[in-house]
Amino acid sequence: MAPNERLRIAMASAHLTAAQLAEAVDVDPKTVERWINTGRTPHPSTARRAAIVLREDLAYLWPAVEHGRQRHRRNSEFVAAYSTRSDAPLDLWRTLFEKAERQIGVLVYAAVFLHESWPDFNELLAAKHQAGVQIRILLGDPDSPVITGRGQEEKYGHGIEARCRVAIMHYTPLIESAGVQVRLHDTTLYNSIFIGDDRMIVNAHVFGMNAYGAPVYHLKRAGDGGLFDVYAASFDEVWQLSRPVKQVTHAAH
Repeated sequence: MAPNERLRIAMASAHLTAAQLAEAVDVDPKTVERWINTGRTPHPSTARRAAIVLREDLAYLWPAVEHGRQRHRRNSEFVAAYSTRSDAPLDLWRTLFEKAERQIGVLVYAAVFLHESWPDFNELLAAKHQAGVQIRILLGDPDSPVITGRGQEEKYGHGIEARCRVAIMHYTPLIESAGVQVRLHDTTLYNSIFIGDDRMIVNAHVFGMNAYGAPVYHLKRAGDGGLFDVYAASFDEVWQLSRPVKQVTHAAH
């Protein structure tokens, strides 16, 4: 194995000998010498202590340790996977929203299946809003060419535009009576995202296929920078590009 020159330079910059670093992280000096001279990778917990002592980034000193940590953390965020959205049980969706105490987020084009399968969905969202839960609903703008294009790709004709309008109708009472934030977007939707606090359902999109036939992933946030945060960040980006439903519908009159 090649010597770890990054570690050697970091130790020199910190004015630490192998013996001094070994004492600081509670290992044998010969172990530190092997880290330097043979490029051996320390145990993750030891590597983290050494990085702190050296005031260096763990990923810079030992990329393999950080890669393994990231991979484990991201894999640990998977709760379940379903081959299609129709395979995911209704209780999965109900639990996601019913147990939310801080935030609920929905990023879709239409997802009218929520109201079709759950007649009291609006009542739940209104109650959550009154309890102080942040609710953000993002629907596709039915007048956008992006929506028209998606319908053509999925061989769904103008059906998807119609479903977007139906979705707006479903949520309109929440805007008028409860003040729930419902906005329209015209971004390319790579995944439909449903958030309930630190849990998330991701409906992956497949070219040429309606969302109900595409895979679904159930995630639980395990720490900063994981899969949950990646999808949550994309949700926030679309939110910034969206506009209130009322603004669009009023402009149409």
